[in-house]
Amino acid sequence: MHPVLRKTFGGLSAQYYIRNFLFGLIFPVLIFTALTQSKTGVFPLGTLFFCVVSSLLYPYARFVYESIMGYIFGNNVFFVNAIMMLTVKLFTMAMCWSMAIFIAPVGLAYLYFHHSRAANQA
Repeated sequence: MHPVLRKTFGGLSAQYYIRNFLFGLIFPVLIFTALTQSKTGVFPLGTLFFCVVSSLLYPYARFVYESIMGYIFGNNVFFVNAIMMLTVKLFTMAMCWSMAIFIAPVGLAYLYFHHSRAANQA
């Protein structure tokens, strides 16, 4: 694998990537179900492309979101209503998935510079 690809797309652990990828599949499944249940039953090619790209980039977008939230909240623990927490979690997942094409490049750039710096220090 090319070093740039290894430092960016290979920058997340396989466990983290697969876990977030599988959770990100919730949204294309919902979109596919809604579109195929319509009267036309057609799944537009542009929508398919958007779903594939968003699903592949979602783990990197989620990495950016979790990094920012980790920086803001630190190691604090909040006790909140479970339904409210799950609603907010679903909303943030939907936002990260739908905007992954814009958010993920930030995470990929960070991973590239982080792994480049680590390689230079070694």
